[in-house]
Amino acid sequence: MSEAWPEIRDWRKAKRAELIAQRVALEPVRRRQLNAAITAHLEAGFEMLAGMTIGFCWPFKGEFDARFAIRRFRDAGAAAALPVVIAKAMPLQFRAWWPGAPMTTGVYDIPIPDGTALVVPDAAIVPMNGFDAQGYRLGYGGGYFDRTLDATSPQPLAIGVAFEFAGLPTIRPQPHDVPMDFVVTEAGIYVAKNASLARLSAGKCRERVQQLCAERGLPRRRAEAAAGYTSPACYAAEFPGYFGETGEKN
Repeated sequence: MSEAWPEIRDWRKAKRAELIAQRVALEPVRRRQLNAAITAHLEAGFEMLAGMTIGFCWPFKGEFDARFAIRRFRDAGAAAALPVVIAKAMPLQFRAWWPGAPMTTGVYDIPIPDGTALVVPDAAIVPMNGFDAQGYRLGYGGGYFDRTLDATSPQPLAIGVAFEFAGLPTIRPQPHDVPMDFVVTEAGIYVAKNASLARLSAGKCRERVQQLCAERGLPRRRAEAAAGYTSPACYAAEFPGYFGETGEKN
């Protein structure tokens, strides 16, 4: 750990609070516009997710609402899962989720599946409070996603999602930080290249996804994924308030 870690931690805490406040203050109409643009980029650039198990997060504090993209990937054959915090300083577990799955509340009162099967995602749509030119993510400070990505083999595709204004020159990454494979904002799809973010077309993104999947042996077979960690669709309750305005926890 860097000797400057306490100062870096305080800087991150202040920057996190600033970016969350800016995100929460978005007008609902503008948030819907940004969500729709990000959803469109995910659908266009990540078609291969339709054959995968996808981890995603229930929207929190005005984050991108991944549920619309997840619905469309599920309609095309994907399985979905939500993360569950087991203990401090431990990797996350993922439990299968589908519309109508039994739910309870977890950390910060965020909805989590209640006793559904444990799975290991092939890809994770990861919310970011901030991101930098190297693809590093500013999260909530617990290190759960970094720890989970580092502990999972093969590592899932890490797709960081955020609004464009959350981009920073650097988040001052530390050895424990794990960069995202892709960064997606309303402006487009990016990958880290030569210490900067390079924009990818949807076609080039699909090529990059195929390359990473081949290198990592993804997707896992569903039976293997279900053993990883020690129904007809009903969407009526899936989208309270449209893009989660009344369904998320602030």
